[in-house]
Amino acid sequence: MNENDNILIIDDELQIRRLLEITLSANGFKTIQSVNGKDGLVEAATRHPALILLDLGLPDIDGQEIIKKLREWYNKPIIVLSVRDSEEDIIKALDNGANDYLTKPFRTGELLARIRAAVRAGESKSDAAVLESGSLSIDMVSHIVRKNDEIIKLTATEFSLLSLLAKNRGRVLTHQYILKEIWGYGYVEQTQYLRVFIAQLRKKIEDNPSKPALLITESGIGYRFGE
Repeated sequence: MNENDNILIIDDELQIRRLLEITLSANGFKTIQSVNGKDGLVEAATRHPALILLDLGLPDIDGQEIIKKLREWYNKPIIVLSVRDSEEDIIKALDNGANDYLTKPFRTGELLARIRAAVRAGESKSDAAVLESGSLSIDMVSHIVRKNDEIIKLTATEFSLLSLLAKNRGRVLTHQYILKEIWGYGYVEQTQYLRVFIAQLRKKIEDNPSKPALLITESGIGYRFGE
């Protein structure tokens, strides 16, 4: 994120907006503020922010609908900040297209880390032939995965799973989304099936499979690809 980029805050709570403005400004970010969903959509369309912080409980339009409307054209990170902490709300927001989800009250240090991760992911997300993370490289054209310059043998399904997560680095992908993308709609409830493949992948690509640094579990929600 460069000095010309802004973060759009869509939240009707004045104290939260002030806290975010102070925190973000102190860390080199510029902010735009909207107090409702309608104005937030207009600001997003006219100001082209580098990232959006979105509350779900807006006075005019539910935040879940805002996410869906934004994802019709906006391809940069969206992080939800909400008092809603149910697994259902979190999963719905992520499936609708949010990159991340933090419940209020949140720790500002964690929020800043999530913002930096989302921005890095957005900057690196592309159709690049090779995706890299530390000693791991994923050649999207030849379907070759290397770790420490040694080829790692993966099945076709393992490669598809790894590449899906890697292409969405910094974004939490729900169990249902991954299962649908890799195996189809008939498998969206087969979370144990997914766990087996994740475990197999970790054994092949993680330095310490019991403490994964690449394939991170978001408990009860899904997985994300680490740095």
